[in-house]
Amino acid sequence: MLSWMRTIFFTGPLVVLLTIFWGTLDLIASFLDSTGDWQHWTAQRWSKALLFVGGVRVQLRGIDRIVPNGSYVFASNHLSFSDTPVMIANIPCQFRFLAKHGLFKIPFIGFHLRRGGHIPVPREDARAAIRAINEAGRIVRERKISVLLFPEGGRTDGELRPFKEGAALIAIAAGVPIVPVALTGTRQIMPMGSLRMVPGRVYVAIGQPIPTEGLTPKDRGKLTQQVREQIEQMLATLPKSAA
Repeated sequence: MLSWMRTIFFTGPLVVLLTIFWGTLDLIASFLDSTGDWQHWTAQRWSKALLFVGGVRVQLRGIDRIVPNGSYVFASNHLSFSDTPVMIANIPCQFRFLAKHGLFKIPFIGFHLRRGGHIPVPREDARAAIRAINEAGRIVRERKISVLLFPEGGRTDGELRPFKEGAALIAIAAGVPIVPVALTGTRQIMPMGSLRMVPGRVYVAIGQPIPTEGLTPKDRGKLTQQVREQIEQMLATLPKSAA
């Protein structure tokens, strides 16, 4: 009961106000900077504010393994809608998302995703999906930025699913390291089917970057398995509770 009252009278109104404020700045930035870099900056500030207001505390491990503003492919397990602001707020790199094509059709959200340079992936069209992966590899290679993917293909209940090979293909095409990331606690702070954020602790573990120099697309399966094994090992060491 107290949690619902907190949401209705405190967290909810603040989240709306913060979203209007940072969303407006994000919109302005999209017309001033076509690269999406300014939009990522505003998204970081919005995400940090959102987590603070929601009472979410993030504990990071292994963040020293990545170079700030370096170029990587980040591959993470996926538990909740809150995974996105957690990653944006805590990964010190300019990165773009590969997101399912349907999100780009949602009013307002789709506009911001397109203006921010994020890449739609039409899962129902294999050829179009390959083109999206190639485009992501080109962007990472030429712009020296990073991308973030959730290789499981959707949110899970905590059990790690088989990984799709898109993250490995992008890393190989761009010639950049692929970085495994393990998350726990996000499902508790924002349960499936709910937009209500519950105060709690989230754990983020950054794995050892895996180099891709000299690899070819034929190596994608082995590389994908290496990433999944690292994430599985890290999840076994992280607390499962968001308390």
